[in-house]
Amino acid sequence: MTASIKGKRVAFLATDGVEEVEYTEPRKAVEAAGGTAELVSIKTGEIQAVNHMDKAGTYRVEKSVQEADAGEYDALVLPGGVANPDFLRMDSDAVRFVRDFFNAGKPVAAICHGPWTLVEAGVVDGRTLTSWPSLRTDLVNAGATWVDETVYVDEGLITSRNPDDLPAFCEAVVERIAARQPA
Repeated sequence: MTASIKGKRVAFLATDGVEEVEYTEPRKAVEAAGGTAELVSIKTGEIQAVNHMDKAGTYRVEKSVQEADAGEYDALVLPGGVANPDFLRMDSDAVRFVRDFFNAGKPVAAICHGPWTLVEAGVVDGRTLTSWPSLRTDLVNAGATWVDETVYVDEGLITSRNPDDLPAFCEAVVERIAARQPA
């Protein structure tokens, strides 16, 4: 990755059940490109990541979503994991936070099960995206066009299917953040 995002702030919205590599690898990519990453969550303290269904590491929450303002960030990343986005979509502050990024026209990236939160935020109608295959029906029912591709970019929305897609996903995330001009 050659793009620089120095001075850019990126929110990572996640909670318990986040797929560890879908959080850690994009975060490393953002930081390696000079950006600042911040873990935002529906809870305070730490979140419990998973490796599929097994417990993995824990990560310190840097800001609660109740206090978070999309205006403070340049982009949003939604990691997957089966439980993580299901918990997020049930939290009105998390849904508002996601919707605020779309309303501001800022880049949003979601991988694997991450797009479930996008469905709840009502922001996929008319969009084309990819995800873990089991989300296809939910996305189509919400008005999206679903494609089976490693990474798909629809304007500022970057999506990927699973951890195998992380190299392409991370590269696309950094490139889109670098390409966005300040408002």
